[in-house]
Amino acid sequence: MNTEQPRPRRSCLAVPGSNPRFLEKAQHLPADQVFLDLEDACAPLVKESARHAVVEALNEGDWGARTRVVRVNDWTTHWTYRDVITVVEGAGAHLDCLMLPKVRDARQIEALDLLLTQIEKTMGLPVGRIGIEAQIEDARGLLNVDAIAAASPRMETIVFGPADFMASIAMKTLVVGEQPPGYPADAYHYVLMRILMAARAHGLQAIDGPYLQIRNPEGFRETATRSAALGFDGKWVLHPDQIEAANEVFSPGQEDYDRAELILDAYAHATSREGGAKGAAMLGDEMIDEASRKMALVVAGKGRAAGLRRTTAYVPPAD
Repeated sequence: MNTEQPRPRRSCLAVPGSNPRFLEKAQHLPADQVFLDLEDACAPLVKESARHAVVEALNEGDWGARTRVVRVNDWTTHWTYRDVITVVEGAGAHLDCLMLPKVRDARQIEALDLLLTQIEKTMGLPVGRIGIEAQIEDARGLLNVDAIAAASPRMETIVFGPADFMASIAMKTLVVGEQPPGYPADAYHYVLMRILMAARAHGLQAIDGPYLQIRNPEGFRETATRSAALGFDGKWVLHPDQIEAANEVFSPGQEDYDRAELILDAYAHATSREGGAKGAAMLGDEMIDEASRKMALVVAGKGRAAGLRRTTAYVPPAD
């Protein structure tokens, strides 16, 4: 992974690269990440002009602290190489990552890495700074997800693309993200866990894909809660109304955040000379140890990234 601290990606807002009004509006929305889309959101006739609109938006827009990503077309099309060259040569200094859709094997990531390196060297950009997000959208991509995750040090995220994936395995439903009728369990559990395991094994973030029923906030929250419970870092949002829910679902609650910080403080004290250099300690009625510290680090890290502030303070036990 090419960043020491993972970028916040609780909400990843999709913005059509061919729509100037949406490109402007996205700059003022509270999404952690904005990805300017040159793929499915752009009709073939406007893909070329969309490249230049995206370059202009990146260079002249006020994106604040948002992670700035461009989704290029996939390698099976004739648009991909020119997407990459135009965007990176034109706005590479204002770009955090490229998202590659429909990734099926590691060679596709390696090819993008090589092209990025050549452009960076030519343009005098820092080599390796621009990250890669890989979107898994079919059965072959899922089978190769471990190799894809390890294919480049630029890799930052593995993203689930549910619509194309459902079509690729002939899932019996037309509603993206909803459970197929007739199956009594969670039809997406294996897919999400497979992506999550590959991501975590290689130090990457795992991002859930979109929920297309933008006027169904309960459905969005339900699917977001499912992937957040597994450990996913965020989810695509297709409409501004989905952003707040995503930011909330993929952030720890205040009580959990406070507890995590207390665990870290208590363990640090217990293992110190002043605390008796113990390997375990009690925090209230709970025994905490090194495993507790690791779990607390995850929750505390997400809480800090979300801007939470502590409402409790650790008080060492009296001798």
